[in-house]
Amino acid sequence: MLTAHPDAAIRHALLQRIVDARRITDRLFELIHPDSIYRRPIHERHRIIFYIGHLEAFDWNLLQPRLPGVKIFDGVLDQLFAFGIDPLETNGLPADQPEDWPPLADVHEYVRRVRESLDAAIEKYSFAEWAGDQNPATLLQVAIEHRLMHAETLAYIVHQLPYDQKFSLPQPVVDSARPPRCELLDVPAGSVTLGLRSEDGKSFGWDNEYEAFRTDVPSFAIDRYKVTNGQFLAFIADDGYSDESLWTPSDWAWITQNKIGHPLFWTPLAEGWRYRGMFQEIELPLDWPVYVSQAEARAYAFWAGKTLPTEAQWQRAAYGTPEGVDRAFPWGEDPPDARHGYFDFERWDPFAVNAFPAAASAFGVEQMLANGWEWTSTPFGPFPGFKPFPFYEGYSANFFDGRHYVMKGGSPVTGASMLRSSFRNWFQPHYPYVYAGFRCVSR
Repeated sequence: MLTAHPDAAIRHALLQRIVDARRITDRLFELIHPDSIYRRPIHERHRIIFYIGHLEAFDWNLLQPRLPGVKIFDGVLDQLFAFGIDPLETNGLPADQPEDWPPLADVHEYVRRVRESLDAAIEKYSFAEWAGDQNPATLLQVAIEHRLMHAETLAYIVHQLPYDQKFSLPQPVVDSARPPRCELLDVPAGSVTLGLRSEDGKSFGWDNEYEAFRTDVPSFAIDRYKVTNGQFLAFIADDGYSDESLWTPSDWAWITQNKIGHPLFWTPLAEGWRYRGMFQEIELPLDWPVYVSQAEARAYAFWAGKTLPTEAQWQRAAYGTPEGVDRAFPWGEDPPDARHGYFDFERWDPFAVNAFPAAASAFGVEQMLANGWEWTSTPFGPFPGFKPFPFYEGYSANFFDGRHYVMKGGSPVTGASMLRSSFRNWFQPHYPYVYAGFRCVSR
């Protein structure tokens, strides 16, 4: 009689999460017309065909060397699809052509073989049989969240495809019965925890989430809601995009060189502004959060006589309490559900900034974990005691360059596992494609 490996249940659960994440990315690729797979909707990113192979190549390159009996079958594609990140502004735009990439049928066959080989080995071999000194459960969670992160950035790419190049999935508008009011809420001085403690070993985190530390935060006031499209209209009406004094020199150079005069997701028409949703263009929803680059958010905050929050301020407003004990989530200890907003690709576009009052933090700040990431003023950098993952050394460290800024929170297409309090996202300040909004603070 065969005895099941003691970690079989854990392996099966993690493999099921991988399968679930694959369904999300497969669904995204199925939205794209077949004749558009070799297009590049965002100039700074790879062609769509790359990502079909990259998600599997990442899993393969991470797991195959550690799984016994799993042999390489296409080293060329393993390398071709190995890396896929935004280039730095100084590196120029990619210059490859569609004919530089393999036929779609070959990529699909590569995907099939990778999945078949990895899934069989994960089910078969106990963690004790894996090679190397890395925790197999950690490696599998890296594969899961890497795919979920790419699912979100793929949504940004698909969003930029013309409507006739993707299959439409209309969705209802989600408004609130409570008109949002511009309101600052006081957050008293106190302390908050940033990051995870490695010795806890209770949950997975990326290398930039360690080590946890407690930090004091002076009192401040913060917007109850994310800045809305309606509020941002006032900035435009006041010629905010034409006033150099509102922008840093590098932001102003970016604005003027690229002739930017409104948020990327807005379309100006003679009869008024329209909003370019994922699958349809609609009248600009004034109570939805405005999605903008960090440069635009920073200029708006300066125009309003405020600033963007620091990472620590945002963390305290979201997870802190008047009693000084941090919450697991802004609303308490319960994991995210339908009371708290849309996550996990339950929705494609934003919704009213005050649509889910049950998600408010202890200080009354609403929707800090849904409806768009939130820009902070904090450059992305290491926490004290930071150590890069030995199997993925450049994941965070390559971006500790002062040219990327921390974002916190989450969007409707963020995986629920990444709504933990320690998770940190980051992007360049001049990248406008992200589902990211902001709120302002006043000290």
